[in-house]
Amino acid sequence: MSDFQIGDRVEAVDDVVKGFITQIDDNTVTVDTDDGFPLSFDKGELVKIADDIKVSNYEVAQVKKEKEEPKKKRGPIPKPKERNLPKMEVDLHINQLVKNPKNMGNYEMLNLQMDTAKRQLDFAIAKRIQKVVFIHGVGAGVLKEELQYLFRKYDNIKYYDADYQKYGLGATEIYIYQNA
Repeated sequence: MSDFQIGDRVEAVDDVVKGFITQIDDNTVTVDTDDGFPLSFDKGELVKIADDIKVSNYEVAQVKKEKEEPKKKRGPIPKPKERNLPKMEVDLHINQLVKNPKNMGNYEMLNLQMDTAKRQLDFAIAKRIQKVVFIHGVGAGVLKEELQYLFRKYDNIKYYDADYQKYGLGATEIYIYQNA
């Protein structure tokens, strides 16, 4: 317990009451609240508070210095290199290309699949996409051989079997070398 004097600014410990001491009788203190009501408290229920917040010039200077320091600016977000871009997938299964393949012959199906592969390959080269996976399925291997024949016509393409865990034996991945 601190020694209270008349005129001290106090606050109640267990209540939201602030005010000035107007009278002290033994252990009872009368407080004139900020709302203008006289209330009586035990000395143990009150805490002396200061009206003024005292801050030194040094503390003010420290706060100003912190605020004036330029904040680190984030630079532009670097673009991922082209080789890290997700690869393009082209599914050449005939049921992915036409709604009803039942009335098509094998020659027509193969021509449609090869036209789609050539169109998608040209698109990838034009858009500078470096990796393309052609999903051809396993089957008898005719489409896979035709695709490899097509890829050999390009000087800037390297082809190899795609990721076995993801595609099994039914896909070929190509890498397109781009001229900077």
